[in-house]
Amino acid sequence: MELENLYNIAQNDNIGVYAFDLKECESLSLLDSGNCFIAIDPHKIESRADEKVKLAHELGHCVTGAFYNAYSPFDIRSKHEHSADKWAILQLIPEKELKRACKLCRNRWELSIHFGVTEDFMQKALDFYKQ
Repeated sequence: MELENLYNIAQNDNIGVYAFDLKECESLSLLDSGNCFIAIDPHKIESRADEKVKLAHELGHCVTGAFYNAYSPFDIRSKHEHSADKWAILQLIPEKELKRACKLCRNRWELSIHFGVTEDFMQKALDFYKQ
């Protein structure tokens, strides 16, 4: 999936995506009164692949409803982060396409180039499919 497709998903689902200076993080998603918003700090985007991964992750929060309450002792942040990552992985690196790409690519770096994602995200996807 290309970066433009992710922006189209956001637009079709009425999810606002905004460039915003963020002090504490690189990107975030927010659910407010039933509406989802995404902020991405353009000064902290290292590449097109980085933007793609960040947007997909934040869309994963919005599409799956995986938001946590920082003030609740009963809410587990990692559970919601996993849901967002899972959505992003399934969109950006479908299992069938990964199997085909593994026949062409020799390592994680080549796979990340093939899918247009960061190497760290590629590793996360490989770990996800290994399980």
